Amino acid sequence: MLPCSSFDEERMNISRKKNLIKRIHSFFFISVILLSTIFGNVKNIQAESLLKVNFPKESIVEHLKLGVPKKFKKAWLKAEEGSWEPWLLKQNGFLGRQLFWDPKVEEATLLIGWESRAVWKNISQSEINHVQQNFEKIAREETGETSGNPFPLIYEGELNPE
Repeated sequence: MLPCSSFDEERMNISRKKNLIKRIHSFFFISVILLSTIFGNVKNIQAESLLKVNFPKESIVEHLKLGVPKKFKKAWLKAEEGSWEPWLLKQNGFLGRQLFWDPKVEEATLLIGWESRAVWKNISQSEINHVQQNFEKIAREETGETSGNPFPLIYEGELNPE
């Protein structure tokens, strides 16, 4: 065996350090790719599941549009909260409700989920009229109107979830 010079030893140490650094970089690079692939797909799956609401097969969505001027948007929400919201929460077959407001046309869209069309249509008209009168009373108080419905019904329909 030949004795190694300190120069050769130093060269080998530098080579080992470079090799170790390359391995560490490779490990981190592969780890980042692997983690982003795994968690990237999980995020996509979660986002998709958050956007999709699973309605029962026979369910139906009541679709309403109301005229809601920008200056009375808060009054509309307060009237909804004080009348329809508590009443709906007590109804058999009620699945949930979403409220939307379009500032361009100053209209509210209400989507109300029901277990079935039969359950929804079985609600008595007199009960609906009572809640609507309460809604209009709160709306008038909040808007300063003295008569009528400050938020008239523009459209009424139903949607079948797919």
